[in-house]
Amino acid sequence: MSAIATDPNLKHLTKAREQIDKGDLKNAALTLNKANAQWPQDPRVFMLGGLLAEKTGNVKGAFDALRKSVSLAPDWGPGLLELALLLARQNQFQEAVETAEKVATLEPENLLVLAGVIDIAHRAGHTEMAIRHLRRGLELVPGDVALRRLLARDLSEQGQHDASLTLWSALVDENPTDSQSLVGHVQASIAAGKPADAHKNAATLQELAPEDAVYHYYVQLTRGDTPTQQPAELTRPLFDGMAEFYDTHMVRSLKYQLPKQVADKIIARYPDKKLNVLDLGCGTGLLGVCLGRLDGALIGVDLSMKMIEQAARHNVYDRFHTVNLHDALRETPDGLYQVITALDVFIYAGDLTQAIPNAFRVLAPGGTLIFSCETASETGSDLALLPTGRYAHKRSHVEALCKAAGFDTVNVEEAVLRHENHQPVNGFVVMGHKPA
Repeated sequence: MSAIATDPNLKHLTKAREQIDKGDLKNAALTLNKANAQWPQDPRVFMLGGLLAEKTGNVKGAFDALRKSVSLAPDWGPGLLELALLLARQNQFQEAVETAEKVATLEPENLLVLAGVIDIAHRAGHTEMAIRHLRRGLELVPGDVALRRLLARDLSEQGQHDASLTLWSALVDENPTDSQSLVGHVQASIAAGKPADAHKNAATLQELAPEDAVYHYYVQLTRGDTPTQQPAELTRPLFDGMAEFYDTHMVRSLKYQLPKQVADKIIARYPDKKLNVLDLGCGTGLLGVCLGRLDGALIGVDLSMKMIEQAARHNVYDRFHTVNLHDALRETPDGLYQVITALDVFIYAGDLTQAIPNAFRVLAPGGTLIFSCETASETGSDLALLPTGRYAHKRSHVEALCKAAGFDTVNVEEAVLRHENHQPVNGFVVMGHKPA
């Protein structure tokens, strides 16, 4: 006897799934209506109905349908997994993680469930959970390259550098020209504070792609040089990948409060909000959310189009420019803005010897430049590249640049910029005032 004969809804469900995958949402809805008429309490119908509702932008309808699916079949893995994934996509991480752990217990050997659980853990910033399930996955499929890469990356993020480097080294030994493994080893070596150990692999990457700006950057790092700035090809995909969950990760997980603090300072000085603001490295628009609509212009600049797409959803920015901040400042006419901000962005921009004078030129008389830096040792170089891959700046050097550019008042406040691995990241916030 065929599966369709024993399960008369199967043909409708299979067809609806295909239609949803193709974006044929109107016909998918009609097909699901037929399936619902066949069996009104089929949890699979409500699960697919949830996926369909999310595709149409009806998030509430998606939750209603998926919760109905779970209520009809509380221990059915696929329905639980889809609910957990929706929760994660909507940044409801606590319930997402709890639901994911439940479905992993119900179906411990289901590789599709495993992939979903690991994705949820990463979205939630729960690296320890991801590592636990990646190890479990490698028990199910020993030697799997994709799982080993993910595990090695997560171990590095957790500061387990030796374990990470052991995995990356083994992957490179197995396939000496695999660019993903070579890059992974280089990045993990930098994070471990051992960049010189990866020089051979960085050189191999450059041999494989001589024109690649990122590989050239890695060669510089691993031979002991400090590049003056990071290539856009490195930072853009990093932030494109973080865009969906950046706000929640930064504010909740990393305790990032700088946009709110700076917005309060700006509004205190301009209570009528009659000003033009240039937000360099605007990201997902956290500063704009805190400022609200201005009686002027709020312009966002960011390399990542995905981040700008998130910022645009807040409906507070007037325009965006997808460009390197150095280029944005260099190409902007004089005297346009009362305030320029660069929050948590100079840590990727590197050398500031041109950026600060250009910001001074772009400010209107009486304008203010506000930016943050991570702190470099006063006994070291003016610019340091940290194992995190971010730049730190010497406070005395930054103050000297501001004064040389023409700022008549330069206020510097020590600050905890954010937290990482439960530890504070120390830095400073600079406010430079241009003479009226």
